[in-house]
Parts: sequence; structure tokens; C-alpha cells
Amino acid sequence: MTARAAGGAPRSGFLTSDRVLARAAQPIVRFLHVEAAGGVLLIVATLIALTWANSPWSGSYASLWSTEIRLEFGSYAFEEDLGHFVNDFLMAIFFFVVGMEIKREMVVGDLRRPRAAALPVFGAAGGMVVPAVVYSVVNAGGSGSKGWGIPMATDIAFALGVVALLGPRVPAPAKLFLLTLAIVDDIGAIVVIAVFYSDSISIVWLLIAAGVTAMMAIAHRLDVVYAPVLGALGVGIWLAVYESGVHATIAGVVVGLLMPAKPRLAAHEAEQIVDALELRQELDVSEVRATATSIKASLSDCDRAIDAFHPWSSFVAVPVFALANAGIELQSGSLTSPSRVLVGVVAGLVVGKLVGVTLFAWLAVRTGLSQLPDEVAWVHVVGLAALAGVGFTVSLFVAGLALEGGSLDDAKVGVLLASLIASTLGALLLSRANRSNGGDLDRRQALAVD
Repeated sequence: MTARAAGGAPRSGFLTSDRVLARAAQPIVRFLHVEAAGGVLLIVATLIALTWANSPWSGSYASLWSTEIRLEFGSYAFEEDLGHFVNDFLMAIFFFVVGMEIKREMVVGDLRRPRAAALPVFGAAGGMVVPAVVYSVVNAGGSGSKGWGIPMATDIAFALGVVALLGPRVPAPAKLFLLTLAIVDDIGAIVVIAVFYSDSISIVWLLIAAGVTAMMAIAHRLDVVYAPVLGALGVGIWLAVYESGVHATIAGVVVGLLMPAKPRLAAHEAEQIVDALELRQELDVSEVRATATSIKASLSDCDRAIDAFHPWSSFVAVPVFALANAGIELQSGSLTSPSRVLVGVVAGLVVGKLVGVTLFAWLAVRTGLSQLPDEVAWVHVVGLAALAGVGFTVSLFVAGLALEGGSLDDAKVGVLLASLIASTLGALLLSRANRSNGGDLDRRQALAVD
């Protein structure tokens, strides 16, 4: 929305300007908007799945996702049911975007500055360790003990959807804190999936994956931007990782991390080229193409790929994943006599996340390693810590890797229940933040120097 000057003409805001800081902020703003909208679609897909799985047509739900998919390439045959295809392939698109976001944050974002990164990094560490410990204590020695990775995750789409509903009551730096925390959280989830939830490893296929990865790295080094070539290499990495026994979604992360996060041409250099050509009275086709190439080169390959793939991730991959995995047949006994798995998941996500994120963030400030961003008070941190308990997408994903049968169903119910509680608690805390914001902002400065 644009403001209007006194004469009635529209006046561009800061984010639509051509300032350096505005250009740096625009990709983050677009990311937040897509994630928030995707969070709404995620909720809709979840409600459809739950309704369908508990309706008289529940048999068609199970039948759909057990449909076999078979693809043959010469002597090689790929065979999976539709549910596993969604979890292995479509979620690789989600993790591809995650990998690119990690790369961008590490190269040009907050994660490149140790003091700014310390707060969300510490918060994310606490938000992974404490929930895992809580779950493990509840399920020690039980059949669901392998599910300790379930409550470690934060669903950024769902969480930002809740934040979007709160509007200006959540300051922009707080939203960026949540985004960075979730990205660091994703790094932890990726490591956990790769190390603890992968099948037996095939060294041959792993070496093939490494070879194709090296080819893609060289292609980026040589500034190869032809999409079919990069796409073929990406599919090759995915297929090799899939066959290696490491979970196939890790391939998406690898491909994302390989994307160049710095533009090949500085923005001011592209502007100089455009300014010079504007003075020319006549331009031929080759000069126009050269100018377009220069302008395109002023945006990194990573940013362009995020703009292209992020909507597919948020509006297709994640909602379809929810549709395929959130269809749980709800039974009254699961809530009246909850299992240890269900209790562990809920306690880990709701209590463990809130305590872990808040405590470790406080330690980062208390020790002088970091400080709270401007406009962010401790009440915001506590509210965001509660909201981080919305694990949903990645929690359901890890549950499918760690558990099976009744334990898996209990874990899914726990994830849904915990996400509902955490989102409600986080929204309540953040909605009350402005009432105590002023005094808390003053107290945080005293805390930082005490």
C-alpha cells in the first residue's frame, strides 16, 4: 500500500525505494509474506485432511496415498506409493528453499554477523535441546523413545501465519528474530534427519551423489545459469541421495546451499550501465539484451531461485504434505488416556520450546554475547518462544521417520494438539506485548549491562 503526498500523487515507501537497505530488505519481506499466506493454506489443508480421514469416505483417503507410482528409465525402476513420493520428493523442494535461505542468511544476512546471530542461534539451540530432553524423559525406555527429534522443529509458515494475524503488534525486528531462529532450527533438524533418521548407507550411491554435487558446484563456479542443466544435476543429486539411504530431502538442502548468494554484478554497476544507455538516442537489440543481462546479474542466483521456488514450496509442497500426513483418525481415548508419546510431544513443543528458547536467549544477553534488537522486549521473546512450539510440518515429517503404527498416530495427534496450544499461547502473549513494552525495553538495557 502506498502513501499519498499532499498533491494526491502516490509516494513510494521505503521498501519500494531504490536505497541499498531497501533492496536488501525486499527479499526478506517477500519471504515473510509468502510464508504467512502459505501458513493459512497449510491450516486449510490440515483441516481438509482431518475431516476427510474422519468421514465416511476415510477409506478413499488411505487408498489415495497408497497409490503406487512407478517410473522406469532403461534398466532402472523407481517405485514408491504416493504418500512416500510426497514426503521424499515434494518435501525436497521445501528443503531446497530452506537450504537457500540458510545460504543467504550466512552470506548476506544476520547469520554472517556473530553478535546479531548469537541471540537467535542460542534461542534455537535451547529450542532444540530442551524439548528433546523433555520428550526423552517422558519416554525413557518406552517404545516411542526414538521420537526425541519430533519436538525439536519449528514450523515457520504456521508461526508466521499467526504473527501476520497480529499485525503491527509484533515489531518487524521480532519477526526477523523468529525467521532467523526458525532457519537455525531447520539446520538442526537437517542434521538430525541426516544422522539419526536415515537408513543403511550405500557408499557407492553416496559417492555418486558427491560426484554430481561437485559437478553442480563447478557449474556455479563457471556461472552456468542454463536452468535445464542445473535442473538435471539437481535431480541427479536427489536420485543418488535417495538410493544412498540418506533421506532424500537432504539433497534439497545440498542443492540450496550450493546456490550463489552474492550477485555477479554489484547493483551500482548495473545502475551505471542503465544510466549510460538512457542517454543514447538509439539502441539496438544486442544492447538491450546486454542491459537486461546486467540488471539480472545484479540479483543473486539464490534470490532469483527463492523467488521462483518459494511459492511452489509454500503453496504446493507443504500443503500437499499436510494433506497427505495430517489425516489422522481421531479417537476419544487418545486424549482421555494419552500415551507417553503424545504427552512427550506436547510437553516438548509447548513447555520445552518456551523454556528452552527463552532461557538460552536470556543467557546470550546476560553473558554479553548479544542484545535484544530495537523495539523487541522480553515479553516479545517469550511470546515468540511459545510460538516456536508450532512444530507441525517438520515435526510430522520426523515423526514419520522415527515411529510407526500406533506410536506414529499418537505423535501426529500430539503435534496437532501442541501446535494448537502453542499458537494460541504465543498469540495471547504477543497480543499483550504492547501493554508492557515500554517498561520492559528499559529493563532489558539494565539486564544487558548488569
